[in-house]
Amino acid sequence: MDSIVDSLNSAYHDFIAAMATVLEAKETSGGQKTPATDAALENFKQRWELFRVACDQAEEFVESVKQRIGSECLVDEATGAVATKPGQPAPTGLPPISAVRLEQMSKAVRWLVIELQQGSGAGAGSSHPSSAAPFDARFTEDAAQ
Repeated sequence: MDSIVDSLNSAYHDFIAAMATVLEAKETSGGQKTPATDAALENFKQRWELFRVACDQAEEFVESVKQRIGSECLVDEATGAVATKPGQPAPTGLPPISAVRLEQMSKAVRWLVIELQQGSGAGAGSSHPSSAAPFDARFTEDAAQ
């Protein structure tokens, strides 16, 4: 994470320095277009692109961390691994499910998404073996539904 922050910081400072160079070149040339102003503008454009790339990389990192944290929280919540603070009532609602069961359901959803993206839809001759039954019948909570 430090390298991403350092990269973004460096790209930002390079971008600001390039902007200052453009302003100085314009002032020196009296607002006229010269090879020096053209070079300063080209450098500014390159630094802008590098700054955008650094911003995109930082955003991708933040998104990946958010997804990882969200997944961990989902697993903790689903498996009942979330500890309650002393004095707080235990959460009510759905009973916890096992992490293995959660993973199976996640895989089933991923297969359905893949099938939908390929345009086959549910029950349209899918090659996935469990597409006929949405969940594994070995689990009693699904068989009762």
